[in-house]
Amino acid sequence: MKKDVIYLGADHAGFRLKEQIKKYLLAQKSMVIDLGNLKLDKNDDYPDFGYKVAKAVAKDKNSNGILICGSSFGVCIVANKVRGIRAVSIDNVKDAKLSREHNDANVLCLSGWNLKFDLAKKIIVVWLKTKFSNAPRHKRRLAKIRKYES
Repeated sequence: MKKDVIYLGADHAGFRLKEQIKKYLLAQKSMVIDLGNLKLDKNDDYPDFGYKVAKAVAKDKNSNGILICGSSFGVCIVANKVRGIRAVSIDNVKDAKLSREHNDANVLCLSGWNLKFDLAKKIIVVWLKTKFSNAPRHKRRLAKIRKYES
């Protein structure tokens, strides 16, 4: 169910869900590094945590990231500013699987406002277990993305 490391990050709107996810992943013996926020701070800003997690994942190819903010959109936008990151905003299990099989997504973005922990857990399990398909068409498309990044 894992790569070597899972980096977590969330603002105040995702803090509660992040803490539940962290507890679950640690119970599954996953290696988790929480990049914040480490306390509930109503005045924090999602770009700070989205960027920290994205930079960590981009640097450590044997890792994935999970980000949570209110809608999931903000952390997804900022994470995708980092070269090598393929962040996706997911709210269902089917898309979690497709994002890994087709897009080799390496950062999962979740909504702290709209997802209950039970569904978030199902999404995470499928997302972490699913491998990239390596189908020629998907490899070709990822190569194009890498080219656009340079």
